[in-house]
This record gives sequence, C-alpha cells and structure tokens, in this order.
Amino acid sequence: MNKQEILESIRSCEYCFLGTVSDGKPHVRGMMPYTIEPDGIIFHTGKMKDLYKQLLKNPEVELCFYNSKKMLQIRVSGAAEILDDIELKKEIVSRREFLKPMIQKIGYDAFIIFRVKGCIATVWTMEKNLSQKEYIFL
Repeated sequence: MNKQEILESIRSCEYCFLGTVSDGKPHVRGMMPYTIEPDGIIFHTGKMKDLYKQLLKNPEVELCFYNSKKMLQIRVSGAAEILDDIELKKEIVSRREFLKPMIQKIGYDAFIIFRVKGCIATVWTMEKNLSQKEYIFL
C-alpha cells in the first residue's frame, strides 16, 4: 500500500486502539480518532484520565486500525502533542453528542486534544503475514 491508500484505509475506520507506555508497562485502549490530517492524527481525551497523564510523561504512541472485512491491520507510530485550540474543541463537541454533558458539567478546560505527528505506518494482511515489514511515512 502507498501513503494515500493507507490514509484512506485509516480514515474509513471509526475506531482504533491506542497504546502508551507508563512506568515500563503497556496500556492499550479503544479510541475514536477525530480526524486524519496531512500533519497527523487528531484525538481527544479528558485531563482527568490516565491517558492524559501517560502522554505528558511519554508522548510516544502507537495506534492500530483494523478492518475485519479486509483482514487489514495498519499500525501507526508517532509522538502525541497537545493542540490548544478552543475552536477545534467546540467543533469536536458539536459533532460528538456524547461529549456535550461532560462539557456542560466541567467545561472545556478538562477536555484536551492531541495530534500524533511524525507518523510511520506499517501494514499487515494475511497475505503479507510472513513478509518483512515495510514502513511508510505519512
């Protein structure tokens, strides 16, 4: 797969899994990326969550996007950086109903946006199961 095909594939996934490392231990959780942009993958979380604290200590992450119909897995690694953008926060909340009660209760300050930058992807399929990995910069 080339860069464009990878970006199209990960954009088609509603969910992914995001991995962090804290105190030498891995932590993986399901996420709903907000958008995939040319300069990175945008996601959000709450400042009260372990994920936020883990990313402050170690911003290196890996995301795994999986399409079960195609038996296609795309892993993307990079570094998460904070995006301090109130207009983007408002946009995200307006498009994700489940966030509105939290924002009404505790406000936008408890809500944080991250962009994974410097993304490098590797693709897995059953056909390529035993092949050497190829890394593609996104």
